[in-house]
Amino acid sequence: MGSKSRGAVWATALGIALFQVIGSFGAADNQPERKAVDALALILILAGPAALAVRDRWPLAAAAVAIAAADAYVALGYPYGPIFVSVAVGLFVAVQAGRSRATWALAAAGYVGFIAAHLVDPRAGSAGLLHLALVAGWLVVVLAVSEVVRTRRDQSAQRQRTEADERQRRVDEERLRLAQDLHDVLAHNISLINVQASVALHLLDDDPEQARPALATIKDVSKDALHELRTALDLLRRGAGDEAPRSPTPRLADLDALVAGVRAGGLDVRLEQRDTPPPLPAPVESAVYRIVQEALTNVTRHAHASTVTVRLGYDEGVTIEVTDDGRGGPAEPGNGIRGMKERAAALGGTADAGPVPGTDGGFRVTARLPLPPP
Repeated sequence: MGSKSRGAVWATALGIALFQVIGSFGAADNQPERKAVDALALILILAGPAALAVRDRWPLAAAAVAIAAADAYVALGYPYGPIFVSVAVGLFVAVQAGRSRATWALAAAGYVGFIAAHLVDPRAGSAGLLHLALVAGWLVVVLAVSEVVRTRRDQSAQRQRTEADERQRRVDEERLRLAQDLHDVLAHNISLINVQASVALHLLDDDPEQARPALATIKDVSKDALHELRTALDLLRRGAGDEAPRSPTPRLADLDALVAGVRAGGLDVRLEQRDTPPPLPAPVESAVYRIVQEALTNVTRHAHASTVTVRLGYDEGVTIEVTDDGRGGPAEPGNGIRGMKERAAALGGTADAGPVPGTDGGFRVTARLPLPPP
């Protein structure tokens, strides 16, 4: 515990000591039948606050000393008064320290000690039974209030932990989404650069003018890739919870440009939409774009295909099918296919990839994304 917290503990203990000493003399004036406050009484009155000065380290011990001092004080016939403040504070602190069961047991033992003190008190008088009942009710109220405060404190702490966990979960999800976007964009653009560079190298000696479009495409694609990379790095530097500059979310309308970019590399890409797309939430449109983008990237890099068909259908959700006429074979494990499945699963959908059934070659990616209820 820091010096400021220790200082607060000592300060409150000193305040309680002053209150009990001054209040006990005042109580003695109103109880002439009780024994006058003397040096021994002052020692007992100060024992509780002295124990409370270390309540942050030994809460049960502090409460026990305060109870024992109060019982001895009553047994010797001194006037009832604020000495019980130390007992109330000690019990409250012990409950807040998480020692609830032990504190209740200590309070019960202290009450038994109080009854014994009442029996040996030479000045108990006729009001003794009333005092026993009042002290019992007072103990129950103190302990009950302590439990309510502890429960609310624990609930508040749990709520704060839950909120912190939720914030961290959103940050982690944002980072994962960012990593997936960055992988998809860079893999796609670098694949296009590789294809266009191969075309440019092939034409550079024989037909330099025909190499110019390929080099222009490389320039545009690399510019887009650098922009996406700068955006991602800026977001990571600022933190996912901050308002960082973001590139526009990919939409269905961007698919034509995506297909045109792949087609410029020499791959015959056909985009077919069976229905008119309804208004879709931005996360669904982004997922459709990214899944198609990753599927086309895989075709460019691995399939050795000449034709690829992208089909989109809209009924109760969005159906995506990307089929090529390449060499086929089993799906190669990697971030691409896993990322497509994670994107679909995040929206409650499914995605799969594998060879086209009943053919010697070809590969197919299928995904289905449900639409949220209106």
